Amino acid sequence: MEIKATEVKKLRDKTGAGMMECKKALQEANGDFVQAEKILKELGLAAAAKRAGRATNEGRIFTKLETGKAVCLELSCETDFVAKNADFIKLGDALADQILSQNADAVTKEMEATVADTIGKIKENITLRRFKIMQAGANEFFSDYIHGEGKIGVIVKLSVGAPEARDNPAVRDLAFNLALHIAAFAPLALSEEKIDPAYIKDQEEIFRKQAEQLGKPANVLEGIVKGKLKKHFAEICLLDQGFVKDEKISVRKMVEEVGKQAGTPVTVTDFLYFRVGEEI
Repeated sequence: MEIKATEVKKLRDKTGAGMMECKKALQEANGDFVQAEKILKELGLAAAAKRAGRATNEGRIFTKLETGKAVCLELSCETDFVAKNADFIKLGDALADQILSQNADAVTKEMEATVADTIGKIKENITLRRFKIMQAGANEFFSDYIHGEGKIGVIVKLSVGAPEARDNPAVRDLAFNLALHIAAFAPLALSEEKIDPAYIKDQEEIFRKQAEQLGKPANVLEGIVKGKLKKHFAEICLLDQGFVKDEKISVRKMVEEVGKQAGTPVTVTDFLYFRVGEEI
């Protein structure tokens, strides 16, 4: 089967593996890109996967917090220059207001009109690529963080045992630092329990294929696979990651300690991580 050079380059850009290895993987997978990527992972040739992926366009991430709800959105444009434009930034803020006021779950005609007005001013194509609203209960609150010039945006939601704890300085500092942590480490899930079972099964198969190359007995192989999975979860699950301000302590432990200091249980219940141009 003829493998196009563009597909080889695409697989190389996605995985970091060598050109020849990418070509061989595509040939073995009969041109199936997803299968070829999996083959490279099983052979240990693919670079460590990053939740952000490769940027496909320019743009900016916006967040807005209100009592009981928050939104994170990605606004795309053609050039980095426009992403820094004052009218573009004003548009993102206006869209965040519209989304929250309408509790929208999809782009509306009003939003499209708002975008079209700015396109007329800037003379560059602009797209509301995606957005998501988060809801908060009586004892929950949000914190957000925008990295750099809007390339990464984070919203984290925490729950406290007593409503007044939402204004506790230590709890507020924790919330901000957690948003900062998420921006830096890009966790894929809150905890192991929140990971898609299909993803776990896929990773288990990859680690088993890698372990089989060692030629160890079956019982030893299973131990190796379990060890690899545990290490992987510690890398991708927020609560198991080393805390950004002190990597010797896990996020889970830091949250518990701040709860004790505040005299009330503190829990991280959800988060959003958006990066401009990431694969979705």
